Amino acid sequence: MRSKEILLATTNLGKLKEIRKILKLRRTNFLSYSDMPFKIKIIENGKTFQENSIKKAVLSAKKFNIVSIAEDSGLCVDSLDGQPGIKSARFVRPPVTKERLCKKLLSLLKSKKNRKAKFVCSVTVAFPDGRYKNITRYCYGKISDKMFGENGFGYDPVFIPKGYKKTFGQMSDKKKNVLSHRGKAFRDLRKELLDLGF
Repeated sequence: MRSKEILLATTNLGKLKEIRKILKLRRTNFLSYSDMPFKIKIIENGKTFQENSIKKAVLSAKKFNIVSIAEDSGLCVDSLDGQPGIKSARFVRPPVTKERLCKKLLSLLKSKKNRKAKFVCSVTVAFPDGRYKNITRYCYGKISDKMFGENGFGYDPVFIPKGYKKTFGQMSDKKKNVLSHRGKAFRDLRKELLDLGF
């Protein structure tokens, strides 16, 4: 196992940037799939965010013999029976952009009065010997009637966290990370990693 190196098992540049900012482990070098000696394809066929997160982390740790962190996250909208859910990143056909994701969601909600929604983030740290720890956290809120703000990615321009009037797209990265599902999950993970000497 490589000393003080952790693989962030994702190709999503927006997530990579956000995760590195939240974890802020000075003695640890965070790598991505692009730093690995060969490519790996993991089919995310789990029925829950937790199943996908655990599968990605465990397989990555074993394949590359390195401590690996994987997360699966998405948006669940009450009046759409939890959609887009685990298909949040695949809610539209490629090319996938936040504009296309948000516009499709807003069109589906046109006639809906209930706009309650929640972001879910399930994060797993796994070790080459098969051990793993999973943490799942939530951010509750609602969907706006149109897109607001340029920051963030995915559904950030249409998600208003509970107790606020601005979307994640209108907030600074720092403010969003305090409130978000991903911020909560990775702050709790950070405590676990510090205890392990990272």
